[in-house]
Amino acid sequence: MNRRQAAVDHTRERIVAAAFDLHATIGPSRTTIRAIADRAGLQRHTVYAHFPDLESLYEACTVHGIRSTAMPEPDGWQAIVPPLDRLRRGLTEMVAWYRANEQMLGNVLFDVDPTVPPPTTPDPFEVRMGALHAALTDGWQVELERRPAFEAVVGHALAFTTWRSLAGGGLGDDQVVAVLVGHVEKVVDGSIPTLERTASVSRDRAASRARSAGPG
Repeated sequence: MNRRQAAVDHTRERIVAAAFDLHATIGPSRTTIRAIADRAGLQRHTVYAHFPDLESLYEACTVHGIRSTAMPEPDGWQAIVPPLDRLRRGLTEMVAWYRANEQMLGNVLFDVDPTVPPPTTPDPFEVRMGALHAALTDGWQVELERRPAFEAVVGHALAFTTWRSLAGGGLGDDQVVAVLVGHVEKVVDGSIPTLERTASVSRDRAASRARSAGPG
């Protein structure tokens, strides 16, 4: 790499780091290009030269955030063969990551900038979350009728909002993991009925009541 390209890459990284710091602390909706330029020690036109649109800047910020905060990766989880052990390991890592990055995630995920149009390319954070979800749902022996509920519950267990709700209710991170793992296990073994089974039970009860009532 020549010096010129190295300088270009360094400037780009300064811009991305500055934008991410502002998104993490004050939120995307209050982060202006001027603020990013000031934080990076650059001129506004330099920011625009590297990122002519907000979508490209936001995507670069997301990739930077995933890397700089060491967001869990699915590869290490997939190496764990027993799915229950993999689930426990994965959720333990996720809640620890959520705990360490609570303020940043609260700002970045929920402080939506209304001036930014919907992304036209896959969001890197959503792509990573999808890979994590796939790693945790792989290898389970789940009856077909319970598979949709199982996948939905694992997705719920992985969500930042789920951790924040349970932690806000007074649970420690180990307790959060235990609750979520237990909930997934109940869906797998049938302790929690699926919607289909609940509907079937309701129909059976209604039919039983109708038979008991006899002819009108």
